[in-house]
Amino acid sequence: MATTLLERELKRGSTEVLILALLDERQRHGYEISQLIEERSNGTITFHTASLYPTLYRLEDKGLIDGRWIERAGQRRRRYYRLTRAGRKALATQRSTWDTFFLALDRVAGIRHA
Repeated sequence: MATTLLERELKRGSTEVLILALLDERQRHGYEISQLIEERSNGTITFHTASLYPTLYRLEDKGLIDGRWIERAGQRRRRYYRLTRAGRKALATQRSTWDTFFLALDRVAGIRHA
């Protein structure tokens, strides 16, 4: 049970940086974001699309991302998100924080990454 709680907390704490990092590459819609997180983590990190949207809305309210509706022929309307200048700055800060945290974790716990 402790592992499950730890996994939930790590997932909750990393959601913003994961979203911002994917939007740093290009604009994306929510479903694509959730699929890429699962794909790139080899299934270790998964989000139900519906649970991702509150974070997207919060990031948009903070001015870190900007969303707009796009309609394409033969597809349903989707809301695409892009990173703002403030979002790029927040991403750089979060990446630095995670890097510092993981280095400290390695030093204390002796965890080595491949």
